[in-house]
Amino acid sequence: MARFFLFFLILLPYASCSREEQENDRITHLPGEPNDVAFSHFSGYITVNESAGRALFYWLTESPPSQNPDLKPLVLWLNGGPGCSSLAYGAAEEIGPFRINPDGKTLYHNPYSWNKLANLLFLESPAGVGFSYSNTTSDLYTAGDKRTAEDAYVFLVKWFERFPQYKHREFYIAGESYAGHYVPQLSQIVYEKRNPVINFKGFIVGNAVIDDYHDFVGLFEYWWTRGLISDHTYHKLRITCEFVSSEHPSPECRKALEAADKEQGNIDPYSIYTITCKKEAEALRSRFLRVRHPWMWRAYDPCTDRYSGMYFNSPEVQKAMHANITGISYPWKTCSDIVGEKWADSPLSMLPIYKELIAAGLRIWVFSGDTDSVVPVTGTRYSIRALKLKPVSKWYPWYDDAQVGGWSQVYKGLTLVTIHGAGHEVPLFRPRRAFLLFKSFLENKPM
Repeated sequence: MARFFLFFLILLPYASCSREEQENDRITHLPGEPNDVAFSHFSGYITVNESAGRALFYWLTESPPSQNPDLKPLVLWLNGGPGCSSLAYGAAEEIGPFRINPDGKTLYHNPYSWNKLANLLFLESPAGVGFSYSNTTSDLYTAGDKRTAEDAYVFLVKWFERFPQYKHREFYIAGESYAGHYVPQLSQIVYEKRNPVINFKGFIVGNAVIDDYHDFVGLFEYWWTRGLISDHTYHKLRITCEFVSSEHPSPECRKALEAADKEQGNIDPYSIYTITCKKEAEALRSRFLRVRHPWMWRAYDPCTDRYSGMYFNSPEVQKAMHANITGISYPWKTCSDIVGEKWADSPLSMLPIYKELIAAGLRIWVFSGDTDSVVPVTGTRYSIRALKLKPVSKWYPWYDDAQVGGWSQVYKGLTLVTIHGAGHEVPLFRPRRAFLLFKSFLENKPM
């Protein structure tokens, strides 16, 4: 008994310290928020590398009290780019509890926020993205897959110490687009480390970059079959691009991609049947010629980019969120051009990681909006077919309010779901269907 009491006294200062750090991160009020906010939320920094001075910014939005947050799982959300902010996209226009009004100053409730089903942890990663920073300037020019995953794992370990009530809670990782790299890479580290406090159950990714070869084959096929490019350009792409890195394409491949871009015209590639926001579309197209990943400009942006830019650059908002505490010399942006343009290591395929984690018995779902021409459903299906998984179900339609919501097929170790009429950011275009998808994922039930 005396030995237990001594052990308790040793741990007491650490528990007190974590509670104090947690309370320091609590958001008491966001400028422009609705008057009836019931859930708790926190934001702040976790230092992931002391010597380089790298610190990652997070925003935790818990489930409302009416939804029993203590019983809900924890879900980490990552956006891709590479170099794009999970606050700008995941939190502010997809699955978070708030959306930003066109005035860039006020917020309104998202009726299909995923925090009704889980406690959501948004992470701006890597350093140099959003409010996340490094005191070593060269870090912004040398970011790549490996360091991003390693830093994210360090973040998780330290974050669980700051929020010990989430230790042993069911934990999932989710994301979209180039987070099709981030999510399985981080999942692999979490699985292999087997940290006893992280109760990792699986991951879910949407319109995800999975395998460069199959992604390219599916991409060019999607463009051609939708009538977006000519026969000549289609064959040129097949010859010059299929065996190169999508993140670092060859000069010949880049030339063919630029020809395809011109032929497609001023459509929104992230949602080919919706109108564009002209000013933002022009900015994106000019950026197209500079980024190393030319077929994937940035996260989807019709007009909302300007709203989040106004909101998160507000000094009052930054103070309320405990952000930009070091006085970063550059403004907060939805995507970092430096990080995106200078991206370093980018493996050609995530399929080996999928095979490892499927064999481990983790829950893995892949979803795809079928009007996205950037990471289209065709590429996703080719990548999954390459895994050679045994089908558990036939291909079938699933329904939302008596309408076809999409299609699905269950394999041994993986579930594929498409969302009918959704673009690259599925929760932005079809929020209710995305909500139903996430609910099914957490319950591990077919659509």
